[in-house]
Amino acid sequence: MSKSDQRLQDEGTRLQVVAAGATAGLISRFIVAPLDVVKIRLQLQSHSLSDPLLSQADLRGSPVYKGTVGTFRHIVASEGVTALWKGNVPAELLYVAYASIQFSTYRAATVLLRRTPGPSLPKAAESFVAGAAAGATATAATYPLDLLRTRFAAQGNDRVYASLRRALADIGRDEGPRGFFRGLNPALAQIVPFMGLFFAVYEGARLPLGRMDLPLGTGDATAGVVASVVAKTGVFPLDLVRKRIQVQGPTRSRYVHKNIPEYRGTLSTIRQVLKREGVRGLYRGLTVSLIKAAPASAVTMWTYERVLNFLIDRGEKKDAIR
Repeated sequence: MSKSDQRLQDEGTRLQVVAAGATAGLISRFIVAPLDVVKIRLQLQSHSLSDPLLSQADLRGSPVYKGTVGTFRHIVASEGVTALWKGNVPAELLYVAYASIQFSTYRAATVLLRRTPGPSLPKAAESFVAGAAAGATATAATYPLDLLRTRFAAQGNDRVYASLRRALADIGRDEGPRGFFRGLNPALAQIVPFMGLFFAVYEGARLPLGRMDLPLGTGDATAGVVASVVAKTGVFPLDLVRKRIQVQGPTRSRYVHKNIPEYRGTLSTIRQVLKREGVRGLYRGLTVSLIKAAPASAVTMWTYERVLNFLIDRGEKKDAIR
């Protein structure tokens, strides 16, 4: 748990916050990578075994995934264990960059809010605004990596992109700079309320849980789990829309799901999913997303707090020696 009763945005220097955020993102990503691949595969699946009208012609050779465990087994059986880490290179870069920008922006936004003339915001509102700003900034700055992660995770045995370098060249050539930002609108529409809710709930739960006698000082981790589950459930349909728009373009029919419909804007995608798949279609992959969100947020916040405390202690010892 945090060493003091300071709120998260009050701790550490900017460099310490960036270093702690990057370390937390790196470790968290590697642990949850298989869950992320399963989530993306389920989100991109527009067909279901329960559809009485489903035919092999409709599938066009696409797999039919059923549930989290079934999807795990299917991927391992048809593509091997290493397929569970597809897209891990851009994802690791994404998580490191995202976490660094997120935590440093969160801290900077809080300082700015407190220096703004006028009445101060309530603590929960301050955390919400700072969290939303941090999420939007980090999402926009790292979005091309997010798109690359999705496209690599969506590849089956027939590879669309041979390497990260080849993917960058192909997307730039065939889709132009805008191709790297497909789905940015729903991503921002999702991340602002998500991060706002996440930090508001986390800050509200962190200090009370931190005072409890939990094993291994897991108050920070527990608060991260609670905050992530609440926030993730609320904005999940926009996450699904983002994933489906990310794989649009000239390579749309070459991923593991070869029958991905053509989507355009955020609202039209929502309407199309509702029409073809019903409300449940907007929540494909929610279960594994929540399973993933719990350990990802717990590991991220637990690691962040401990790395930050280590760096603060180290800095204080250096100051004392001087």
